[in-house]
Amino acid sequence: MLPLADQIARAETRIFKAVFPNTTNHYDTLFGGATLHMMDEVAFITATRFSRLKMVTVSSDKVDFTHPIPGGTLVELIGNVVRVGRTSLQVRVELYVEQMYSEERLLAVTGSFTFVAVDDQRRPTPIRPVADEVSVA
Repeated sequence: MLPLADQIARAETRIFKAVFPNTTNHYDTLFGGATLHMMDEVAFITATRFSRLKMVTVSSDKVDFTHPIPGGTLVELIGNVVRVGRTSLQVRVELYVEQMYSEERLLAVTGSFTFVAVDDQRRPTPIRPVADEVSVA
């Protein structure tokens, strides 16, 4: 098994998306629900890449929308494992908005998602042989 720091580094997930009209609201900004969907997806991929186990979302905590995300922009979502417990882990997701035709880039949304590893009977299962919880951030 890889050292924890290496396992966390290898699990980092980055996804880019374009903000198209079908994902915006009447203000021509990205729907909050669409944002949460993208963030949970990146968090799930990050959790799964870290554990290589079946993972389920158990909570989303403290999602902060600090800047609007206009239609016609690009977003980059970055997921990183920040806490590892016995059967659960926490992923922080940052969403950056970029203008398509300039270098402007801004951190627009941050959030934290908690996952639990489950077995085939959907019962919690250990993520790592180490039983102690580890916070990385």
